Amino acid sequence: MHDLAALLGPCRTASAATLSRAATDRTVRRWLASGRLVRLHPGWVTLPEWRDDWTVRAHAATGYTGGVLRHASALHAHGLVDEGLTRLDVTVQRDRVRSTRWLRIHRSARPTGIVIASGLAATSIARALVDTWGDAHEGRHSRGYTDLAQQAVFRAARERRLDPAGVESELGLVPRLPGLAALRELLGAVAAGQQSHLERLGLQALLAAGLPSPVLQHEIRLGAGTVHVDAAWPEVRLAVEFDGAAFHADREAWQRDLRRDAALAALGWVVLRFSYADITRRPTACGAQVAAAYRTRVHGVPVADVPGARMSGSGSPWPRSTDN
Repeated sequence: MHDLAALLGPCRTASAATLSRAATDRTVRRWLASGRLVRLHPGWVTLPEWRDDWTVRAHAATGYTGGVLRHASALHAHGLVDEGLTRLDVTVQRDRVRSTRWLRIHRSARPTGIVIASGLAATSIARALVDTWGDAHEGRHSRGYTDLAQQAVFRAARERRLDPAGVESELGLVPRLPGLAALRELLGAVAAGQQSHLERLGLQALLAAGLPSPVLQHEIRLGAGTVHVDAAWPEVRLAVEFDGAAFHADREAWQRDLRRDAALAALGWVVLRFSYADITRRPTACGAQVAAAYRTRVHGVPVADVPGARMSGSGSPWPRSTDN
C-alpha cells in the first residue's frame, strides 16, 4: 500500500511522471480514476483534501509551466497579500503552455529579478507591486483588486520591504503603465509617512479643515519606550490616531492603546481617535473636531505648563515639542 502523501513530498503535489517512477503508470491512472488523486494542471496531481490549498496549487502551477509567479500571485508568495486569488499568474518562456481558467500565462524571453518566496519562484516585490498595479488599473478587474494593489504597497512600506529605488527601476521598464501617475502619488504619500489607506483619507480630511500639515508617524518617548502616532502637531501636543477595523475587533489592542493614551495625557498630549466609519462617512465633521481642538490648544496652553516646551524661532509663546 503506497503512502500517497509521502510520495507527493513536502510540496504536497507532484507530476504524474514522478509518481509513476515510484509506482507504475497504470497505478497512477487507477488512483486518479478512484479519486485518491486529483489533477490540478496537466500532468500534476495532489490529494483531494489539498486541491484548494493555494500553496499546493502554486507549486503545481510553477512545476507544470516551469515558470515563476508574478502579479498578485507573487505578492501572495511574498506575504503581502493575505488571500491568494483563484487564478494564478505565471511567467513562462515556453510557447506551448496556454492560459486556463485557473492559470493566466505571461510570456517573457528572459524574465529577471527572480527570487524564492515561501519556497516558490516569484518575481521580486518591486516587480510584483508594479505588475499588480498596472493590472488593477487596466479596467479588467473589480475595485477590490485595485484596493488589493494599494494595500500591498502600504503593507510593504509598513514592513520596511518597499524598495523605492527598485520600484523606480521597474517603472522605467514600463513607461506606459496604467495608473502610473496614481502609483507615483501613492509612493510619495508613503515616503511622507502615510502607512494605510485610512491614514491617507484621514490626512485629506485634516487638510480640508484648514489645519497645518501634521507630522506623520511622529515619535514620542514614554517612560517604557517610544511610541508613534499617526499624525501630530508637536507644537501644541495634539495627536490623531486612525483606527481600522482590526483595532476595534482586538480588545487587547484597544486596552493597550488606552494605557498608551493615558501615558501621553500625563505628558500633556491630547489624543483624538477616529474609526474607519468616522473618516469615510463623516470626514468633514472629523476635520472640524480636530481643528477645534487645535485652536483650543493654540490659545489655551501656556508654555510653562508643558514639560520640556521651548520658544519657537518666530518668538511665539506656544510650546514646541522636543520629541524627535
